[in-house]
Amino acid sequence: MDHGAPIIENLFGISWLSVNLSNILMMFITSVIVFVLCVLGARRLQMKPTGAQNAMEWVLDFVKGIINDTMDWKTGKLFLPLGLTLFTYILVGNMLGVMTNGVVGHDLWWKSPTADPGITLTLSAMVIVLTHFYGIKLRGGKEYVKDYFRPMWPLFPIKIVEEFSNTLTLGLRLFGNLYAGEVLLALLVGLTTSSWLGFLGGAIPFLAWQGFSIFIGGIQAFIFTMLTMVYMSHKVSEEH
Repeated sequence: MDHGAPIIENLFGISWLSVNLSNILMMFITSVIVFVLCVLGARRLQMKPTGAQNAMEWVLDFVKGIINDTMDWKTGKLFLPLGLTLFTYILVGNMLGVMTNGVVGHDLWWKSPTADPGITLTLSAMVIVLTHFYGIKLRGGKEYVKDYFRPMWPLFPIKIVEEFSNTLTLGLRLFGNLYAGEVLLALLVGLTTSSWLGFLGGAIPFLAWQGFSIFIGGIQAFIFTMLTMVYMSHKVSEEH
């Protein structure tokens, strides 16, 4: 773990503006993979789905189930594209760093984009902003404001704090789980490549943890999507 990130500092001469090139690369690769998978799943639609279409329809039904568990489908169907995009993007992003890490020199280029707090907090902030947007759009500004004073007006400060805490917990939960998994995988890789004795002692734990990391990556994609729909339901539903 003696490597760092390929960061360009003082971009355009701005002292506070820095860019992590690894994040840009991995976000682009994740987007391309998700796009290709969706195209393959919807390219030749059949009444009896097989192959990629069958897998895509399974994912679609899975996300629909998440939405149905959090809100009425009449309202929730509006958020199916959002839920499907979040779930597939986060799932693919989580898997990339589990399969392998790519180090060039002392810079870590290939990793899970979701193992960076900047990306996960940006995703969570986007989700929270969207909940406010649709809350106002679907229920009106008056009802939206009233929710901050229900059931009692003294709860208003707590509800304001809750909005910020939701953003932090949603993003940091995803980051923490993925980052911790990648750190341990990197340590096990170092152990297995150190010597024959290290290989014998670390090979089985490495394979076991890699399998567990795949499970964790799927669970975290589900949790992020589920909490997104829960937060959305709180803003757009009449009763919550």
